Amino acid sequence: MQARQRIGIMSGTFDPIHMGHLVTADAARMEYGLDQVVLIPDTCPPHKQQMVVTSIQHRYRMALLATDSNLYFNVSSPLEINGPGPSYTIDTIKALKKNYGENTELYLIIGSDLIRSLPSWYGIDELLCLCKVIVAPRQGSIGAIEAVIHHFGEAGKRRIFRMETPELEISSTDIREKVREGKSIRYIVPESVEHYIDKEKLYRSY
Repeated sequence: MQARQRIGIMSGTFDPIHMGHLVTADAARMEYGLDQVVLIPDTCPPHKQQMVVTSIQHRYRMALLATDSNLYFNVSSPLEINGPGPSYTIDTIKALKKNYGENTELYLIIGSDLIRSLPSWYGIDELLCLCKVIVAPRQGSIGAIEAVIHHFGEAGKRRIFRMETPELEISSTDIREKVREGKSIRYIVPESVEHYIDKEKLYRSY
């Protein structure tokens, strides 16, 4: 019998993708024995529709550049998975479940900044049936993670897990501000992403 494949899913705006995203994804892969991690830049996240977001083409290319040297990482275009327009996490997970088949376990990797809102996510009960959730903690977030696990009862204990490796305290917002102010972002983003941002003159004006 073929062993069940374990696929990690990290979806986000990635505006831009940075070392915190990559370290968290790789730590989750190692800690939970994932066969690969798929990173998916969101097209138009429902919770960020009022915000200015860099075009999906730029964010997708930066994700490709950032993961090029890691054979365990894969980048998927959200347009291929969900099509254009806003989409919810449940839609993405359903599409991936269909693509990978029933012999695949999906693990959604999120930062602890999202954990408090998890109970209000669209289709959250069905989502927890389709995938497990790995939460990367930040300083002071352990209590919030445990509270959300408790909120979901047995499903929370069986389907939501806290990583031992903490999430790096790096913010895409801070990176954009540094670029706009002419400050260095070296060692915060991969070198290839730094060069792409400079070449395409991203984040200079907002």
